[in-house]
Amino acid sequence: MKEVKEQKHFYAAMYLRLSREDSDVGTTADPENARGKDGIFRAESNSIGSQRELIRSFIREQTDIELFDSYADDNYSGSNFNRPEFKRMMGDIEAGRVNCVIVKDLSRFGRDYIESGRYLERVFPALGVRFIALTDRYDSFSADAGERNIVLPVKNFINDSYCRDISTKVKSQLAVKRGNGEYLAAFAVYGYQKSPEDKNKLLVDDYAAEIIRKIFAWKIEGMAVSAIVEKLNELHVLSPREYKKSKGLNYRGGFSGGSGSRWSSSAVKRILTNETYLGHLVQGKTERINYKIKKCVEKPKEEWVRVENTHEAIISPDDFAIVQNLLKSDGRISPERKELSPFMGLLFCGDCKEQMVRRVNRYKGTEKVYYICSTKNRGEGCSRHSTLETALKKLTETAIRRYANDFLEQERLFTQAKECEANLQAVINYNKEITRLKQEQDKYYSLCAGLYEDLRTGVITKEEFERLHSEFQRKADNLSAAEENQEQLVRDMFKSGVLSAGRLASFKDSLQLKEIDRHTLASLVKRIWVYEGKRVEIEFYFTDQYRAMAYFNQSTDSDSSVAHSKAEIKAKTALSEIERGA
Repeated sequence: MKEVKEQKHFYAAMYLRLSREDSDVGTTADPENARGKDGIFRAESNSIGSQRELIRSFIREQTDIELFDSYADDNYSGSNFNRPEFKRMMGDIEAGRVNCVIVKDLSRFGRDYIESGRYLERVFPALGVRFIALTDRYDSFSADAGERNIVLPVKNFINDSYCRDISTKVKSQLAVKRGNGEYLAAFAVYGYQKSPEDKNKLLVDDYAAEIIRKIFAWKIEGMAVSAIVEKLNELHVLSPREYKKSKGLNYRGGFSGGSGSRWSSSAVKRILTNETYLGHLVQGKTERINYKIKKCVEKPKEEWVRVENTHEAIISPDDFAIVQNLLKSDGRISPERKELSPFMGLLFCGDCKEQMVRRVNRYKGTEKVYYICSTKNRGEGCSRHSTLETALKKLTETAIRRYANDFLEQERLFTQAKECEANLQAVINYNKEITRLKQEQDKYYSLCAGLYEDLRTGVITKEEFERLHSEFQRKADNLSAAEENQEQLVRDMFKSGVLSAGRLASFKDSLQLKEIDRHTLASLVKRIWVYEGKRVEIEFYFTDQYRAMAYFNQSTDSDSSVAHSKAEIKAKTALSEIERGA
């Protein structure tokens, strides 16, 4: 410090800093009314302009200090020193152009206890730099040992604690907002825009929403993600990043996917898997390591905050589920073939579980299209499982019509289900698993009751009574919880069954067509398994909902119960006949 005191003239850097944490904004529900204890706006007293004026007034009164330059980091946290203007100031100090740093107070310099102490106690003294904090009345030129070794570290520690406290409060407030279903991202997800009245509410952007619907429709039609990307670029559709910019938003998202002006596979994949388009918000997927480090880490999926029905949906739940299933087996179209296979993403080898690949055999003006196992095609084992496309179409069309028609024959059941949707007790009472759990629970309650008689007659001791009673009660409580879970499962299946009934009813017209189209096929079929010996198994959607409808029917009408059971058997028999015909 001796070298500093020998200086006769100082060239000062006026350092200014302001961030949101330095006002009471973020710690109150109403930022506009964030006042300090004295009733004065904290943001105003800490503003860049206020800091600048205070320091200028001080310098004007000093005969040995001349202002070299002003360095202002606006909207930068004090929890670290990774700030552009601070770095520029340090460059001027190291170049010998600045030998004095003046700040309004120590918190303007920084709130990191360790790093602030390192600069003030080591770096600045080593470089011969004088440090002045005006409102803290600290000047390294005249400070004694007590100020340097006690007062300065204590104030830095308090500033660090304040920063940590603010970070905790902000996290708590954001957690509450997420739980309330408020949208917290800086920019609305593609397909939506922020409400002018409420920035935490999403509204549908009609143009972008139509692009989203087309992307989902193309995927359901059988297009690979790469083919969708190619089509979007051919149509000169603005990528999400460029679309935001075209609307005047200062968007600098991290997901540019290479060239920001073109669509990428990652951008399309994010759209196809984003639950926001269902009308739900899933937030809190990442978190900062701590309040001093901006780097974020992924949180476990079970810790994400999911709130349903927070805004208008763009995609139906059924279409979204279909696309998630198709994405598991996304492929690509060969350059020489532009038409789409109706079985894209649906057809699999029943033995090795790999996708079947489409092959075309042309001979003397005729064309034969068939599918073989992709594992065999690569020469890695398995067998061909060769199946003609024409035969496969006929088989699947027959199976789909019989399955869907059997479901649709129960229209009276669906009508009853909708009318009784609020009263599901009949369904719950019929469920065999719930009945079993109730009987098991009653058994343990009976055992508990019997223990009292055994204790009274001296068959068991008091210690044995307490041990057995505790064990029987614990098992009864576990069965009670399992019973509640099973009842909720039935409720969910029932409600889902009602929705699925409406979905299937929408296919009435399609089922009259001579040929089942791709959308109907993908909407009803999860997987088609092809085995050797021309055996085909079709895995349909809505099987759980079908059972839920059966529970309801059997619990409300014994006659229709028999009819429904026969209908279910009929569907199974029909499928067996188709398999044998293959």
